[in-house]
Amino acid sequence: MAKTLRTHDLISMKQAGEKIACLTSYDASFARLQEEAGVDVLLVGDSLGMVLQGATTTLQVNIYDMIYHTSMVSRVCQRPLIITDMPFMSYQSAAQALGNAGRLIAEGGAHMVKLEGGKPVLAAIEKIVANGIPVCGHLGLTPQSIHELGGYKVQGKTEESVKKMLNEAKMLEQAGIKALVFECIPSPVAKMITDELSIPTIGIGAGVDCDGQVLVAQDMLGMSQKQPVFCKDFLSGNDSILAAFKAYVTSVKDKSFPEKEHGFD
Repeated sequence: MAKTLRTHDLISMKQAGEKIACLTSYDASFARLQEEAGVDVLLVGDSLGMVLQGATTTLQVNIYDMIYHTSMVSRVCQRPLIITDMPFMSYQSAAQALGNAGRLIAEGGAHMVKLEGGKPVLAAIEKIVANGIPVCGHLGLTPQSIHELGGYKVQGKTEESVKKMLNEAKMLEQAGIKALVFECIPSPVAKMITDELSIPTIGIGAGVDCDGQVLVAQDMLGMSQKQPVFCKDFLSGNDSILAAFKAYVTSVKDKSFPEKEHGFD
């Protein structure tokens, strides 16, 4: 039986300079192929609201959706570490956050939960961590705050916003998170903050200098109506979904993806 990756393994990979390959996963069929391809981390993202349910945002996804899709992934995988998003309005108080995080672990089979945001979610993170549940943070473009942000826009473009992001990243690390996702921020900003942290960072539209990369699986298979600028079609030139997943893992590990064209200055 394959050894399941744990949070300390991701930290060891950062220390060793080995890139972490992560993809979204929402069902057993994709999860099996992703594990066979050597994907290190499977993210059961609330992006399923847009990818699977056809919504225009992630905001209607609920805790029952997340438990359901996490359970399909977790029951067929052995090696990958499974991170599950806590959906919109599921962590408004520390007590609510702990209860929902516990359900994602106990009923869904997740190994770690992911919360979006900085200072406002510190109390929730501290409560979850204090009860033995690993947490992943998420800064930059936070899709659950899409109405506040005014759209899907690159974040961290001003000196003030970069300073705030660095401070919040350090706050999150101090609160006990074990990994941090950066979404759609300038590559130099992601590198600077990554170098300041002892925990691994996983980027999506954040440049090659993050400790790992994540993409929505359907995006990197060319299935989306409009492919994000930070993505690449890995199915093109490969003869199967499995081959595309393998090509992605190889490209992340050897640092050939993302290229400059897949990031922001």
